[in-house]
Amino acid sequence: MLREGELEIKGRMPWSSNGTYLVGVTCGADTGFAVYKPGRGERPLWDFPRGLYRREAAAWVLSELLGWGLVPETVVRDGPLGEGSVQRFVEADFEQHYFTLVEDESTHDTFRAMAAFDIVANNTDRKSGHCLRSPADGRIYGIDNGLCFHPDPKVRTVIWEFGGEPIAPALLEDLRRLPSVLPGDLTPLLDQEELDGVAARAERLVRHGELPEADPSGRCYPWPLV
Repeated sequence: MLREGELEIKGRMPWSSNGTYLVGVTCGADTGFAVYKPGRGERPLWDFPRGLYRREAAAWVLSELLGWGLVPETVVRDGPLGEGSVQRFVEADFEQHYFTLVEDESTHDTFRAMAAFDIVANNTDRKSGHCLRSPADGRIYGIDNGLCFHPDPKVRTVIWEFGGEPIAPALLEDLRRLPSVLPGDLTPLLDQEELDGVAARAERLVRHGELPEADPSGRCYPWPLV
């Protein structure tokens, strides 16, 4: 559906800094919703090249290569406003976000995985509101992943509670395996320097064996936090 379905813009998503649209998706008798981010709707940034929508898709590919299922299905395709990313819309209670969800200890393993994922992806914008729990399957997803994969260290996230903890053996094994399955479908989405950075950050996590702690200066947090 995401790759081939007909897209119809329903409206602009609120509070988004770039052009972000809710679209209806129709593929034969199947219908659904998705979030569409066309490249032409991106505001220029001094530290990231245009094409953030490719990084949205790259985050999904990376999550799948790791086998962690943290990012909703995301593809790059043409749409009503030109080429962009199309991501499965996650129905959620949007009053819930990382700071409320982390109060439930049953979420902690997922957030430990997301913390490791954001290090490997070099996510510079993991706000609390970018963590959604789907009532359909109970899973927690990380959305808004366009500001990832910069070759320079730039991690900014709200998920630091687990800093200093050993990484679970299963996650370590997935991270250890990652360089052997790269680039996978990341080739058309990231350049070689960015791909090398993914492998290097995964190898560094495996070498240290624990999640990093927050920078005491506070420069590792996004703004706004939610």
